[in-house]
Amino acid sequence: MVKAAILGATGYAGAELVRLLSGHPEAELVYPASHSYAGKRFSDIYPGMKGVCDMVLREDDINSAAEEADVVFMSLPAGLASALVTKDVLDKAVVIDLGADFRLHDRNVYQEWYRTEHHSPDLLKQAVYGLPEIHREAIKGRRLIANPGCYTTCSIMTLYPLLKNSLVETDSIIIDAKSGTSGAGRGEKLTSLFCEVNESIKPYGVASHRHTPEIEQELSEAAGKGIVLQFTPHLVPMNRGILSVCYAHLAAGVTEDDVKKAYSMYDGEPFVRMTDTLPETRFVKGTNLVDISYRIDRRTGNIIAMGAIDNLVKGAAGQAVQNMNIAFGLEETEGLPKGAGCPF
Repeated sequence: MVKAAILGATGYAGAELVRLLSGHPEAELVYPASHSYAGKRFSDIYPGMKGVCDMVLREDDINSAAEEADVVFMSLPAGLASALVTKDVLDKAVVIDLGADFRLHDRNVYQEWYRTEHHSPDLLKQAVYGLPEIHREAIKGRRLIANPGCYTTCSIMTLYPLLKNSLVETDSIIIDAKSGTSGAGRGEKLTSLFCEVNESIKPYGVASHRHTPEIEQELSEAAGKGIVLQFTPHLVPMNRGILSVCYAHLAAGVTEDDVKKAYSMYDGEPFVRMTDTLPETRFVKGTNLVDISYRIDRRTGNIIAMGAIDNLVKGAAGQAVQNMNIAFGLEETEGLPKGAGCPF
């Protein structure tokens, strides 16, 4: 059994990790921690988990967690993980960071976009970007795994085959993405109140969202050259889900067969579904799935590639468990939900 610790266990992503690990046949949660709720039972904070996880929450102490666990999941605000993770911690436990501290290869880019200091730049080269469908081999046996963001997971996976195979003009990419309100976290914020989000939709982080450099980094690696793209997120009044609608101009001479062949890279991937129908967030809700589809507009020469995920599962906790499974040599799908319930 893989012994697991979770720092930040009472945030939405952390709580989803508790739920998933509680049903994992090869993992045991031994150290659930929360600075805000230390000393309380997890099921007192999330009554829906009563009888499933009644463990008393510990303090967010990474050194104690690493002593007791084989893997430490970190679901903390930006800037904290880079100050807490050390070589000594990594010698004792695998660290899977659900935050952004180890996702970007360049410390200066991180500090520019996140407006906070990165405290351990020496560890950036040890970190692997934990998107299994693209970096599976690199994840195996790695001690520090940077779990991708929710918008980034959906957008990168939707566009990656096109960039990897040079099928689109790299200066034409626009990503129009929508997220449910859980993406803003569990903290009390005026902009997340029911009356502020219900019956409305709004863009935010326009030309400045922190996930932009992460998407550009991974797609630049796919294309073999630097890419700058337009990314605009929106908040919609639903609890869960990410929908990314991505636009790009097809390169000269590209055919529909070329596009179909490119997306065949996902054939056999347990959590990727290429769909003939247009993706909807309700069809992936509660699962670790990514639904991807595309349409080619011959009139404009553009391709519209679309992806949908659950932001708390494939966009956070589910992908973290998927990374744990790979890192410890377990069956990759172990403990992860695939089919959405009905009604949706």
